Amino acid sequence: MKFDVLTLFPEMFEIMKQSIFGKAIEKGIITLQTVNIRDFSKNKHKKVDDTPYGGGAGMVMMPDVVYDAYQSVASKDAKVIYMSPQGKPLNQKKVEELAKQKHLIILCGHYEGIDQRVLDKIVDEEISIGDYVLTGGEIPAMVLMDSVSRYIEGVLKQDSVKEESFSNGLLEYPQYTRPEIFQGEKVPEILLTGHHRNIEKWRQEQAIKITKQKRPDLLKQKGNNEVQI
Repeated sequence: MKFDVLTLFPEMFEIMKQSIFGKAIEKGIITLQTVNIRDFSKNKHKKVDDTPYGGGAGMVMMPDVVYDAYQSVASKDAKVIYMSPQGKPLNQKKVEELAKQKHLIILCGHYEGIDQRVLDKIVDEEISIGDYVLTGGEIPAMVLMDSVSRYIEGVLKQDSVKEESFSNGLLEYPQYTRPEIFQGEKVPEILLTGHHRNIEKWRQEQAIKITKQKRPDLLKQKGNNEVQI
């Protein structure tokens, strides 16, 4: 998977070179390139924004610099995503769908937004990470890349994602490790038996229980015929 990020703050993405995402880069499973939109400014002061037509507060990113930045990494396989509070909410289905792409170009906005003309020309899809507004699209872009990377073959072991929260429409069951007794609380006995079938059944029951308590809306989406509580 190739990620190209169009941004005014490429230094923010240094953090992506850490942990699991960073290891995937080292293995060559993922490539990450940041493109500084300012590099395409025709202004000697590297200006990339201007006042909005029609008046109003704030500034708007100019279409020509954004378009030229896009052109520097464009490919026939690329899907262009604009991180925007107006986009469709990111969910597990969308994450797994995007993980099948070969090349994602992610556009990060700032100020009051980006000139609509260039969005209409280059963007395939707008995605939001929640119903709130941030100062820019960089953090949402990181969220998107981190979540998508987990479903790219070779990044994680298959078992690691198979039973995660949302992967089967339920939240994940509780996890335990050593010590066996912590501050008087013992690990559930079933997990110590070694009986894998019974453990699997217990985990499924716990996943349903936790989902009912914390996210009952997920059970409604899953359907009454699929889950018995």
